Amino acid sequence: MQAIAQSWLVYRLTDSPLLLGVVGFAGQVPILLISPFAGVVADRLERRRILTITQSIMMASACALAALTLTGVVHVWHIIMFAAISGLANAFDVPARQSFTIEMVGREDLPRAIALNSIMFNSARLVGPALAGLLVAAVGEGWCMALNGASYWAVLAGLFMMRLDPQPVRPPSHPLHDLREGFIYVVTHAQTRTLLGLLAGSSLFGTSYITLMPVFARDVLHGGSESMGLLMASIGAGAVLGAVGVSRIPSDFLPKMPFISAACFGLALIAFSQSTSFALSMVLLVPAGLGMMSQGVSTNTTIQSTIDDAMRGRVMAYYVMSFIGMIPISALIAGWASHLIGAPTTLAIGGTCVVIAAGTAYMLQRK
Repeated sequence: MQAIAQSWLVYRLTDSPLLLGVVGFAGQVPILLISPFAGVVADRLERRRILTITQSIMMASACALAALTLTGVVHVWHIIMFAAISGLANAFDVPARQSFTIEMVGREDLPRAIALNSIMFNSARLVGPALAGLLVAAVGEGWCMALNGASYWAVLAGLFMMRLDPQPVRPPSHPLHDLREGFIYVVTHAQTRTLLGLLAGSSLFGTSYITLMPVFARDVLHGGSESMGLLMASIGAGAVLGAVGVSRIPSDFLPKMPFISAACFGLALIAFSQSTSFALSMVLLVPAGLGMMSQGVSTNTTIQSTIDDAMRGRVMAYYVMSFIGMIPISALIAGWASHLIGAPTTLAIGGTCVVIAAGTAYMLQRK
């Protein structure tokens, strides 16, 4: 809901696809820049404590932006600033949260836990955008942001209520040594390197459709905030289907799924970029969401099932950097390119690049 309201607010205030890209860049670039260091922190400190701090910061940021919006004094620079603050907290939050999963469920149930986490996350993405679109139309963007701020109390309560087994204490080492060790581990493991490279390519060239969704909703499909909410809900529906599907795939076939999913994602983006029908666009976004999420989940499961526990935080930091960290660059490029050549052409080129990346990665993996 926060993401939809924030994007719609920026576009309502500015009518600028470029500023949509700037806000997306500000919110996601800390993940690109800081994730390797955040992975070191996740491997050295108690992960629940990290999550408590990061969730508190994001709650404060959402509440402050809601107050500015509800009082009518919000400016675009406020949105950019709070997007950057939340992005900085998220850069430490996501690697810690991803590597925290095994502490909650153990190694045996890890693949199902990752799939279940993705199902819950994308079920929220299915309901949230549609609800945000209705609320924005009815009472404005500020109430969506206020509800997001209030929701963090449930997250913090859940963290405090957990009873966890003590984790082994790592011997002290220099942070730069840990950083170098994590990088070497990723680049010397061929499967991890290939899967993360493909994920980075898909995110860089494909996730521009999220940044450009207000443009498609209003200017291409001639709708309003409700239309944008329904389009994002279609992505969420596909993502839920993708997460459920990956949970049922045999383990011996799972390593092939990232390549198939990336190709599905790219082809769906190409088709969506050429649609001028709202109903058809909703249908086409389902396989787009399915492909994007099934690639992310299958990559996550494959990597987490094979890496050493001592390296988990650092490797998952590179996973987060590949999956989420490319989004700010994608957002900035998409905002700039759509300003020059239009959103449909920009997205069609991005989808084509995703398909090419999927084929190239598959050929490299077979060598």
